[in-house]
Amino acid sequence: MKKISLFILMLGVFAISMAQTNNLKKKPTLGVNFFFKDFKTPDLIGNSSIGTVIQNGNWSQIGNMYPGLGIQYFDGISDYVDYTANLNGSFFNYPFLNGSTAGQVKFLLEATAGLNFKLLPDNYFMVPYLHTGVGVSMLGGNYFGAFIPAGGGFQFNLGGGNFLNLQWLYNLKVTDNTNYHFQYSLGFAAPLNAKKAVELAPPPPPPAPVEVEKDTDGDGIVDSKDKCPTVAGLAKYDGCPIPDTDGDGINDENDKCPTVKGIAKYNGCPIPDTDGDGINDEEDKCPTVAGVARYNGCPIPDTDNDGINDEEDKCPTEKGTAANSGCPELKDLNFNAKNVQFLTGSAELTKVATTELNKLVAILKEHNSLNISIDGYTDNKGKADKNKELSQKRAVAVKAYLVKNGVADNRLTATGYGQENPIADNHTEKGRAENRRVEFKVKQ
Repeated sequence: MKKISLFILMLGVFAISMAQTNNLKKKPTLGVNFFFKDFKTPDLIGNSSIGTVIQNGNWSQIGNMYPGLGIQYFDGISDYVDYTANLNGSFFNYPFLNGSTAGQVKFLLEATAGLNFKLLPDNYFMVPYLHTGVGVSMLGGNYFGAFIPAGGGFQFNLGGGNFLNLQWLYNLKVTDNTNYHFQYSLGFAAPLNAKKAVELAPPPPPPAPVEVEKDTDGDGIVDSKDKCPTVAGLAKYDGCPIPDTDGDGINDENDKCPTVKGIAKYNGCPIPDTDGDGINDEEDKCPTVAGVARYNGCPIPDTDNDGINDEEDKCPTEKGTAANSGCPELKDLNFNAKNVQFLTGSAELTKVATTELNKLVAILKEHNSLNISIDGYTDNKGKADKNKELSQKRAVAVKAYLVKNGVADNRLTATGYGQENPIADNHTEKGRAENRRVEFKVKQ
């Protein structure tokens, strides 16, 4: 789009150079116009090309555009150049470039000023022209932005200075509170003063100029010795401006990084990224330690300092182990589940079991963020349904003991699995003894 704006500017200079008289210069004129704003088509073009959009018939339909009304002012600068000013208003839910919207229908007020570079003077019925200018906008009194309108149109003269104006513009975003979009408009305009101006006799021709060597850009270096005759420059660069190799707006003589785009604050160099984490120091809250964007350039925190960051730690306020997803293991808190035993064939806890469970009560009261699952198991002797019933009773008995001694019920779950999930061989007495167990696990 920069190339389009430069092309329009060059055409404007060409049009001004063509204007030898002001006999056909437009009078001050006021008009009204109706327009549609099209945000969808530029987005499609950006993802493919204008040729593809036209070929596939994907150009946005009127139903997907936003209508509005505006007033226009025209005033001729020369036969081929008109000054224009516009004030436009419309109501819609503005779509921003990042995919978000204003959230509700708001009033958009836009003001622009620009130039129409006409390819024909106003005495032709149809006058094609190119347009460029600058614009500012206010959305709902909350968002203010700037944009550059560029495009063209056709002026259909109706006589007496009246004309229809058919225009197409591409509004290039300058600030974050604006978005790229097309604007199509149709308007009618009439002169503010319809009285016919008195045509004055043309002035006498000026005397023949004295022949002097030309200096087009006025930089004190004549064109024959100027390598940039249309742009003011310096003698040390043969009439050309000081170069800006990286195009960052800071000339090479003042640019400490002349081949890399930067900003004036850093003498033409980019904003530094000391820790190399891809977040520049001005936005990095930990500029000397590599981090991630969601923590403003700082590392992911580890609240309990157990070596497992909070995003992966299921118990972020309790030190734990990686094997237990950051939660502590009961065996590391001096609790031995093997000591939780029952009288033979019953769910009555032994004295050894209550002593060990008292340790667990103290642990859970100290670490009140831990929740425990109590899983009861048996060996394979007897009927499976009886074994499951016994294991459930034993798990419930353990839970009841813990609740009785001050542990909240909602921190505990008790489940009996019977002879499922053996951890040893049920064909040996030793193996069966190991399978008759209660397991305690920290829930995540």
